[in-house]
Amino acid sequence: MFVRIVKLSFHEENIPAFLENFDVMKNQIRNAPGNRFLELYQDKNNKNIFFTYSYWETESDLENYRNSELFDTVWTFTKQLFNAKPEAWSVDKLVSLP
Repeated sequence: MFVRIVKLSFHEENIPAFLENFDVMKNQIRNAPGNRFLELYQDKNNKNIFFTYSYWETESDLENYRNSELFDTVWTFTKQLFNAKPEAWSVDKLVSLP
């Protein structure tokens, strides 16, 4: 299992549309095969910046999601709202404390 972190930056006027669409799509994304966890964060100092944080069983699960109709629907809508190029990292969790 690994963690996928995606940084998304939006024009301020597009934030409500992004949040509304995320709310509609979040359960479908969370229930994509191989997805084990999904969270959305908003930067405390720059409200235009968001991060998604998700756990994936395997890299092929993430790639299958990224090649799915669901991802195409989510990404086609979301990318028109950006004010900067999104950034993404796939990372392995090394330490976790409860």
